Amino acid sequence: MWLVFSIEFFYGIDLSFLGILPRTLTGLTGIVAAPLLHANLSHLISNTLPLLFLGCTLFFFYYRIGKRVFLSCYFYTNILVWIFSPNVSYHIGTSGLIYGLSAFLMFFGFLRRDFKSLLISIIVVMLYGGIFYGVLPIDPRISWESHLAGALVGTVSAFNLANKKRVS
Repeated sequence: MWLVFSIEFFYGIDLSFLGILPRTLTGLTGIVAAPLLHANLSHLISNTLPLLFLGCTLFFFYYRIGKRVFLSCYFYTNILVWIFSPNVSYHIGTSGLIYGLSAFLMFFGFLRRDFKSLLISIIVVMLYGGIFYGVLPIDPRISWESHLAGALVGTVSAFNLANKKRVS
C-alpha cells in the first residue's frame, strides 16, 4: 500500500482507475488492486494502523487459519463489491479487508468460546466495534459496500472455521 502510494505521489500519477468498477471488465483488476490504492495520505494512514493491528492479531493467534481468513477477506470481499455494488464508481482502499478481519476476530471468539479467543474478541470489539456504522450509506465518497461485504465475509469465515479442530 505504501509502495503504491509512494509511486503515485513521486511520479504524480493517479492509479485509482485500477480500483473496482462494479460489473465492468476493466473493474476486474480492482479485485486484486483496490486494497493497495488509496485516495490520499489520510486515507492510507487510517487504513494502515487497523490493518497492522488486526493482521498481526490474526496471524499471531490463529496462524494455522490466518492465511485462509486473510485471503478470503481480501478476495471475496472485492468480488462481492464487483458483483453487487449499485454504485458504479471506483472503489479503492483496504477498509473492506479491515472490516473482514475485524468481523472475523469479533465473532470467532464468541463462537469458539475458549478463553483466548473470547479475550481477543472482546479487545477487538472494544477497539473496533464502532466501525460497523460504516456499513451504512452515510457518505457517498465512502464505499459502504466494501465495508458491508468485508463484514459479511469475515462473519461467514468465523462461522465456517469456529468448529474446526486446532485452529491456533
